[in-house]
Amino acid sequence: MIANASLSTERSIAIVGAGPGGLAAALLLAASGLQVTVYEAHDRVGGRTRRLSQDGFHWDCGPTFFMMPYVLEEIVRTTGHSLHDHAELARLDPMYRLLHGQRGAPAVQIDATQDVARMVKQFEARRTGDGVAFRRFLDDNRAKLAAMTPILESPMRGLYDLLTLDAIKVAPKIKPWQSLHTHLGEYFQDPLVRLSLCFQSKYLGMSPFECPSLFSILPFIEYEYGIWHPTGGCNALMQAMGDIARSMGVRIHTSSPVERLTFDGRTVRGVMVDGLEHRHGQVIVNADATWAMKNLIPAGLRRRDQQDAVLDAKRYSCSTVMMYLGLDGTVDLPHHTIYTSETYTENLKDIAERGCWSEDPSIYACNPSRIDPTLAPDGSSSLYVLLPSTNNKDGHCTVDWDAMRPRLRADALHQLEHRLGIPDVARRIRTERLVTPADWQAERINHGATFNLAHNLGQMLHRRPQHRLPGFDGLWLVGGGTHPGSGLPVIFLSSQITARMLCDELGAPFAMDRLAPRTATLEPALA
Repeated sequence: MIANASLSTERSIAIVGAGPGGLAAALLLAASGLQVTVYEAHDRVGGRTRRLSQDGFHWDCGPTFFMMPYVLEEIVRTTGHSLHDHAELARLDPMYRLLHGQRGAPAVQIDATQDVARMVKQFEARRTGDGVAFRRFLDDNRAKLAAMTPILESPMRGLYDLLTLDAIKVAPKIKPWQSLHTHLGEYFQDPLVRLSLCFQSKYLGMSPFECPSLFSILPFIEYEYGIWHPTGGCNALMQAMGDIARSMGVRIHTSSPVERLTFDGRTVRGVMVDGLEHRHGQVIVNADATWAMKNLIPAGLRRRDQQDAVLDAKRYSCSTVMMYLGLDGTVDLPHHTIYTSETYTENLKDIAERGCWSEDPSIYACNPSRIDPTLAPDGSSSLYVLLPSTNNKDGHCTVDWDAMRPRLRADALHQLEHRLGIPDVARRIRTERLVTPADWQAERINHGATFNLAHNLGQMLHRRPQHRLPGFDGLWLVGGGTHPGSGLPVIFLSSQITARMLCDELGAPFAMDRLAPRTATLEPALA
């Protein structure tokens, strides 16, 4: 039971949700001298990046790819700590294995590595000239990311923010009229090479045929700065952030779902937990953005563009079917393996247009036990399995997820054995957990869309929900539902934007301004 809080000062901050954005904001605000209290619905920190445990096996609930560690390191440094003192990071090589399904033929295997010469050789073997084009692709996107970084680190409140010098400089590089797949056609002739550099759009829950071309920076970031595994999984980063936050006086209340926000007119006054009001001067919502607007804020206070019907009419990302498996023995796969359906275009249409389940679904498997013995009992493996699926939006989804559970399980096991090559996988299962889009929706995720709002041009930059929610005083958003978008690194960037804006409003010195200017990001790619 949380003691009922008395009337708090304006400098008392409530954060709804202890996911990556909420924890990062808590660190930054506490380091800036503000009083912070976090309310988390689950029994542990992390949100969708929390740990799942069952029968001695452990898994990340959601994200398993950790990129751009320097973004989180900068946040942690504001507290006087170092990320590397709290988390052990291992660079992966290969970063992941791609298996591109082919009708009537074995899958084409490409092992992605930061060794650019090896990648040039693999791509050149596919089509003469594509290897050379890869070096040009990296050079061009190095410049694109440098130009975009100020945009990713700044609030986007309206057209006036798009008319800044930084925004004007980046405009010629992003080619907004092009999809990611079309853009890659300017570099690569082989369709599988293009696919190897655009499947990352699924990190945003989007098809590469719809995803804007500016997201070519996603594969570039992988090859430039690497992919990392934190010992214990990405959830270990959340635990480290929670520990540091508590050491700074942040109060984190788990098993404390916020029922609604309270208001005096349009000024937020606190949160309701277990029927009790806890008063705070400012509230940051780290829950799923559109779910939170629909469920935590009274409809009578919301503007027209914040009403349920308008929010539900927006475009949403795909969802996922998950299997968390504990297996006997080892698994002979790299840390990350991605199989793209032999009918990839139809698979994407099933997800985005038809709202149905595919006959040959794409599948991703994370096999961290290969290098991390902390996640499974001796002689066993923890396997994380993800199959992109349609979301659960009414009028779009045609799947009865409860009725489909036996087939979903059978299809996932079939893909693991016959597409990824894990022998006798069903016989080796010691424990398992299946999660569907309906289960994600029950976790306060609007329509079960695990990657939030889609990142199409109509829902990017100033057209995403704002960091400072319009129409209210003292109410803020952080996380994948606001700018810059989904994925751990950009969620951490969103926390910087929100925390800086809030500090500016309260006249508090922002902790990141005390850091020395960034001189380097990470070790560059291998020559």
